[in-house]
Formats: sequence, C-alpha cells, structure tokens
Amino acid sequence: MITQNILPLTKILAPADQAAVAEAVRAAWEENTPVYPIGGGTGLDFGVRPTKPGIGLSLQQLNRLIDYQADDLTITVEAGMTMAELSKILVKRHQRLPVDIAQTDRATVGGAAAVNAAGPRQFVYGTMRDYVLGFTAVDGCGTIFSGGGRVVKNAAGYNMGRLMVGSLGALGIITQITLMVRPLPETSALVACDLPSLETAEKLLAELMQCPTQPAAVELSLGPGQLDNPVLVPMPTSNAARLFVGYEGAADEVQWKLDTLREKWRAAGIASPMSVTDAWAKSLWEWLTDFPADVQIAVRPSAVTKMIGALVSLDPHCTILSHAGNGIVRMKISDAKLLRGELRHSVEAAGGKMVVLKNPDGNGLTCRNIWGPRGNGFTVMQSLKDRFDPAGILNPGRFVFDK
Repeated sequence: MITQNILPLTKILAPADQAAVAEAVRAAWEENTPVYPIGGGTGLDFGVRPTKPGIGLSLQQLNRLIDYQADDLTITVEAGMTMAELSKILVKRHQRLPVDIAQTDRATVGGAAAVNAAGPRQFVYGTMRDYVLGFTAVDGCGTIFSGGGRVVKNAAGYNMGRLMVGSLGALGIITQITLMVRPLPETSALVACDLPSLETAEKLLAELMQCPTQPAAVELSLGPGQLDNPVLVPMPTSNAARLFVGYEGAADEVQWKLDTLREKWRAAGIASPMSVTDAWAKSLWEWLTDFPADVQIAVRPSAVTKMIGALVSLDPHCTILSHAGNGIVRMKISDAKLLRGELRHSVEAAGGKMVVLKNPDGNGLTCRNIWGPRGNGFTVMQSLKDRFDPAGILNPGRFVFDK
C-alpha cells in the first residue's frame, strides 16, 4: 500500500495514539527531519513530488470511535478510521456523511479532510470542508491543538477547521475529527441520456438550472473511458456525451422527479432517457465517484461545455467526467506531456483554474505545474504555515509553500 517510490521515506512509524503522534513529530522537529503523514495511501500521488528524505507517519492505528451523538447528527472519530468503517457505524442509525469518496475501504477520514474530498453529490451537499465541525491536530513542533467543537451550532471564533481541511497535512496532522452527518435518504436514483453534441448538452444543462426537480448531482461525461461504465450500455461513438442527473429523498418524490425529467427530455427530442434505480444506481454512483481523473479544472457552470470542447480539441483521446452543476471538469489525459504546460495554458486562457490530481511518476512537474499560479492570499497562507510549522517539516514540498 505504502510505496517509497512516491514518498522519499527513510522509515515508517505507526503511532498507537495521539500522544505518540505528537511525540514522533516533536522528535522530528528537534532533528529537523521531514514528516509525511499517511492515511490509507490513496492520495500519495496528489501534490508535488517531494524530494527531502523523511519519516512516514501512518495513522492507521488511530481508528477509534470517540463519540457519536446520533440525535445531534454529530460523530467524532480518530483520523485513521476508514470511510467504509465510518459508514458502517452511521448506517446503523440510518445516517451518513454525504460526501462521495473513492476507495472507501482504504481512504481514511483524515485523508479525506486533508484533500477536501468531494464527488458528484457536492452539487447539493458540498465538500468535506462543509461537514467538519471540529478537530484535534499536531502542529510542526509536536504540540497538540484543537479547533471548533462537537456541536453543529458553534460560535467559537475563527473557523480553524476550514483552514485545516484541504491543506494536505502541511499545517498540522489531524488526529481526531468531528463531523456533521445527515439522515440516510430513502431512495437514490439517476436519469441518464446520450447526447449527440456538446451544444445539446449545454441546452439541457441550462434547462436543468430552471427545472423544479432539484437534483443531487449533475454529471456530464465524454470520451472512450465511458466504455468502462458497468451499468449502462456503451456509447455508439467515443465523441458522444452522456448526461447523468441524480436524485435522493423519499421514494415517491424521487420517482416523480425521475418521471418528470424523462418526459421533459423526451419532449426536447432526447431518445430513450434511462432511469437507473436500486442496486444499479449504487453501482453507477460508485462509478461516477471512482472516475480516475488526472486533472481537475474549475470554471463557471455556464462555461463547462465550452471548456470541455477546448480540452477535447487539445487531447482528442481524453476522457472527461464533469460535475457540471458545480463547474468542475475532471479529465483523464492520454498524454502526460500535456501536464508540462500546454494543458494549463489552454485552461487559463479560457478563464479556468487547474490542479493536477495524479502525479505518480513525478514527471518533473513543478509546484506551478501542479497547483497553478499563486493567488493574492498566498502571503497570508505562508505566514500561517510559518506559524504552525516553523521548521517546514510537515509534508515539505508537496503543497504550495516554499518550505
């Protein structure tokens, strides 16, 4: 699972508890040794390829349930708990964390927070950052600190959780996390249709924004990778697009939404829109979540189809799955050389922002290649990094910081 061809590790430690994590980081700080936090190992190829040898700090033994207040819709767990185990605990009370995360049997809660995980359902439910109420972490000096709380309504000052989530472990190693959870919906289903062109897709997407049937997800796919879909029949051509709209809620309400949208699409001339329900729906949600994108591009939702057209012109053999309702385009490229500049130049020229999601072989990609240009708030970000990790030992080189 953990490979040293991605992280330059001299050894791997597996602390048994939070105190042991703090002790290990404190020792590394005193010796100025880099520390690379590791959860389930599913995101090690995300970020810049680090070069400084250091220790790997596995959190897999920190996998305990700390507190579960089901009536208050909150749960506190250690960061090394897998998403699959978290789901097993929640489903017993007919609850869930409504964030789509790939490889749930390996991905950990702390890892999902570190990358601010999200998937198709973010159209209505948001990202991991929207569900973190509080946390406990270890900073770059080995000091344990906390932020937020264990209640949904919290007026404890600055929202430290929003700062920590998505920081790739560069500000602190999360050891415990409190999450807001949601009731499990009675039914989850999707409607899918094949489209002859991106122009047709743009028209349907615009109409969806005005449609009374509020979806949980709006996904647009295109390219040869669609042939791997385990639920629907292959597309007639790899250049055709496929639109998925997901609904969740009470069974009668979801069925009404499915029927309403299918009739609306038929009236618009769309042939044979298909409802996907029950076990097939579960498989399709998983396929949409597990799409192996290499890059992620953010644009205005109204510019999604235009961006997809530009990407296909640059890389005709790519496969795309877009969270179209959010303006997020995820792309599996056919040629890694595009990551060295040509792809980013095309994206930025069209007003988009791009992040490289997978960099397993290094490819000589720089921080600029991976993360793009630094924004106006970088100076503040760097000052926070200096405060939480003055020696720069936490995940050095992987995120946007100098140290």
